[in-house]
Amino acid sequence: MTEMLTRIDRTAPVPDLPTITDVLAAQARLDGTVVRTPVGQYADVDRAAGTTVVVKHENQQRTGAFKARGATNLLLSMTPAERATGVVAYSTGNHAQGVAYAARLTGTACTVVMPDHPNPLKLRAVLDLGADVLLHGAGFDEARERATALARESGARLVGAANEPDIIAGVGTLYLELFQQEPGLDVLVVPVGGGSGAAAASLVASAVAPGTEVVAVQSAAAPAAHDSWHAGRLLERPSTTRAEGLAVGCGFATTQAIMREHLADFVLVTDEQIAAAQQLYLTGARTVAEGAGAAALAAVLADPDRFAGRRVGVVCTGGNAGADELRHALAA
Repeated sequence: MTEMLTRIDRTAPVPDLPTITDVLAAQARLDGTVVRTPVGQYADVDRAAGTTVVVKHENQQRTGAFKARGATNLLLSMTPAERATGVVAYSTGNHAQGVAYAARLTGTACTVVMPDHPNPLKLRAVLDLGADVLLHGAGFDEARERATALARESGARLVGAANEPDIIAGVGTLYLELFQQEPGLDVLVVPVGGGSGAAAASLVASAVAPGTEVVAVQSAAAPAAHDSWHAGRLLERPSTTRAEGLAVGCGFATTQAIMREHLADFVLVTDEQIAAAQQLYLTGARTVAEGAGAAALAAVLADPDRFAGRRVGVVCTGGNAGADELRHALAA
């Protein structure tokens, strides 16, 4: 397959990378606006994995996903004058909900561009949060291009999900919580779409838990971030994954820069392995995980020898699964 540099990120300057100081500031800023989500351990999950698995339940976060942390930190970091111009976001769903939530919290006008035929659950949630929604394109990348043009035309602040230091710092608060709740993790496995979660996890781990190995995981049906990390440059790849939160067709400069500095490894799983992990969450942990939210557990189940005898942290990053997705998972 021909390798192509990402059209948008190739020429854009990389913003100043966030630090652990920024994450600590975000934790104070977000106090009272997001949930300190619980961790859990489940006998059925441990048996299936052949090791000890600690689950961080970001599916119980505001909007049902970890994205609320980053978006809220970004909007709270803006001045009232900056928020007065409004914000424009693009997303397959969870980032859209996060930005819409933060916009409602701060009284900011918000428009979200989502691909045609989005997850109805996520679309309804974005509308219920008061955002305007524009449906455009077959997938994430077309929605991104339309949102970029819309922000340029309107003067609103474009809020991406990846090249945003304040978003990464906000997401980092969940990993600060996890290491406070469960010190002594040997390895932490984090799913990747645009990469804000894995960038934040590896950044925080390097500062407060340097003995913890951080492994990123992406669907083999949407491997752009994985391939970019291993190649050392930004690449585009087709995305055909059913896991909406992983359906990103390019690498992003900011998250890739952080992951290259701190990440231990980056692996792929199949969509069927993700569906099997969703089923285990449903039956073994009595919890709902969307595809992206189950990817970390899928990676542990797919390579038991690697994780055997280690205390493994996984993040269930979101629980916004539609009925068709859950039916597919139960049939896996």
